Amino acid sequence: MDRVSELARAKAAVIFTKSSCCMCHSINTLFHDLGASPAVYELDRETSGREMEWALQRLGCSPTVPAVFIGGKFVGSAKDVLGAHLNGSLRDMLIEAKAIWF
Repeated sequence: MDRVSELARAKAAVIFTKSSCCMCHSINTLFHDLGASPAVYELDRETSGREMEWALQRLGCSPTVPAVFIGGKFVGSAKDVLGAHLNGSLRDMLIEAKAIWF
């Protein structure tokens, strides 16, 4: 849990993913299209990936990936991020966290 929290706070935007997850790829692409360069941690390629996935489950991530953090705060999964994008709040969160500048 400490490792996930540490990584989530290390950069303005953080996405925990799996390399085979199409929604993870879509969320990563969305962030890049908005001008953000998130830190991306592929749990299936991390040495402690299984433990990190369990920590994300304990945080309430369901499904566990993609799990998105902005400004060190858990935003949610793909459904939550896409909803925030559609209502315009995702861009505002990224600006507030200094993940993008306008």
